[in-house]
Amino acid sequence: MTDMPVSDAPKAPVKVSFKKQMLQAREDAIIRSVNLLLAEKGFEAMTVDEVAASVGIAKASLYKHFPSKEDLAAAAMAHLMGQAQAFLNSLPDDMSPLQKLRGVVRWTMLLKLAGEMPSLPSQNSTLRATLMSHKAYMDGLMDVSDRVGGWIEAAQAQGAINPALPAIAVLYTLYARACDPVLEFLRMGGQHTDEQIIDLVLSTCFDGLNSR
Repeated sequence: MTDMPVSDAPKAPVKVSFKKQMLQAREDAIIRSVNLLLAEKGFEAMTVDEVAASVGIAKASLYKHFPSKEDLAAAAMAHLMGQAQAFLNSLPDDMSPLQKLRGVVRWTMLLKLAGEMPSLPSQNSTLRATLMSHKAYMDGLMDVSDRVGGWIEAAQAQGAINPALPAIAVLYTLYARACDPVLEFLRMGGQHTDEQIIDLVLSTCFDGLNSR
């Protein structure tokens, strides 16, 4: 029996120290808290003190993980991009491009109605700069945008989406459903379930307002 080459020998799992596990658990708790606060109050209204209090740590301890409010928001958005990538990976290969697009929009609206969709201002240069320099967020955003953009172009080639529309305009229209106030307005009316609300907004988004 020949000796197994060193390169092929099974590697022992890397043991993570208890301290590192605790730090990671705290960081995960911070990101979850930021995500919920951003969804509930938005970036401008959220404070670092609120984040620290919700996690149960001192503000000084929080700053050891994230040095600014903008870094907190960027971490929450990077986490969201990771969730989005996992969802895209879960979609069956035999779904049509249009079905995948509808699935993505449904998923974002479910997060929105569950109070788990972060809300960020579109005009904030400091926040924008932080997001642009956050590698995990940008890598996730580019991956999600490339895949969703490819489905849009495929759906347009099949005639399922108006081919006269620029693909980027369709992409941003779909992304906008993640912050669509119509969802809350319909929920406040109390006449529809969340599932019915999502179906209604999906219909207006993909089918338009013209009678069929």
